[in-house]
Amino acid sequence: MLRLILIFLFVFGNGSFVSALSSDNSTGSEKSPEPETSSEKSDDADKDSISKELSKKNTVDIRLKLVSEQIKDLASNMKPYSEAIYGTGEKFEMIPIPGGQFLMGSPESEMDRSETEGPQNSVEISPFWMAKTETTWNCYTLFMYAEEEKMVMKIRGYKPGLNKVADAVARPTTPYVEMSFGMGTDGFPAISMTQYAANMYCKWLSSKTGHYYRLPTEAEWEYACRAGTKTAYSFGNDKKLIDEYAWHGDNSNEKYQKVGTKKPNPWGLHDMHGNVSEWVLDQFSEEGYIKYQVTKLDPFIYGKELYPRVTRGGSWMDGPADLRSASRYPSSEDWKEQDPQLPQSIWYHTDAQFLGFRVVRPLIIPSSEEMHKYWTTEGEPD
Repeated sequence: MLRLILIFLFVFGNGSFVSALSSDNSTGSEKSPEPETSSEKSDDADKDSISKELSKKNTVDIRLKLVSEQIKDLASNMKPYSEAIYGTGEKFEMIPIPGGQFLMGSPESEMDRSETEGPQNSVEISPFWMAKTETTWNCYTLFMYAEEEKMVMKIRGYKPGLNKVADAVARPTTPYVEMSFGMGTDGFPAISMTQYAANMYCKWLSSKTGHYYRLPTEAEWEYACRAGTKTAYSFGNDKKLIDEYAWHGDNSNEKYQKVGTKKPNPWGLHDMHGNVSEWVLDQFSEEGYIKYQVTKLDPFIYGKELYPRVTRGGSWMDGPADLRSASRYPSSEDWKEQDPQLPQSIWYHTDAQFLGFRVVRPLIIPSSEEMHKYWTTEGEPD
């Protein structure tokens, strides 16, 4: 009778009762695990990948916090200083620029505004030092003419052999014309260099001084120029005051002037308006600052095309409208039009006699990869 009941349950109960009995009567041995399906393996791999990415992000977040605290510690000790170029006797002055936030670009209501000066974006800038004035011929000529630098070092009793790191940096070819074009050299701004040449100067200067120098980003430049102001100029909105702060088309006597002879902005920087336009690192975009809406901390539009790049500040040739804090101007191949060399020089913009630069030094030294990125952008020799 019991046998008939067991058969009935097996047939009509799909064997579950027998399975249960078998389980109850087991001697404690475990069942063999069923093999994982491909779907389960994929899920495990995805979870592992997500875990690793979260771990990486956590590390990045921790590093950002550490760097932020380091910046706070170091920024409080930032002071103006004078930097000597080893073995030459030449010096230049650097001004500390505190970190902070500002509204980059110009409002639509600003007179003489260009569409490429917007949309306005609130961005955050890390602390850095900026040169008090534009780079002068006194310093730049030492980079242009390697033999002159060696001669100066020898006269001053320094051994040029100690200059090996700096000597490894690419240097300009000899120009075919006198590059100041008769406007003066002692205390005057260096002009007519390509962005590549300005970048190589920064690299050479870093190797000479032991401090990391580069061109400013566009955001850094405008932040320093505004110096906490929100007006069209760092001295306000009144164009009548411009002669006190800038050399421009109406007062320059058709030439650049000695650096630092006009009033500085509130942070102590001279000639941020006028005298010579200044190279910054960024690629120029007709869309303005749309991309800045993504990057809020130290934004920088990396150059992927040789032209156009951004210049800032206006020059001795321009009217007051082009000297505004937000004004920007794109570089052009036309700046090499009179260059008779074939191929045309990578070092000189012979037709840009209004163009120079100044250097910055970030508070935190970047990685070697980032240093190279800032010194050599795409479209230029590597």
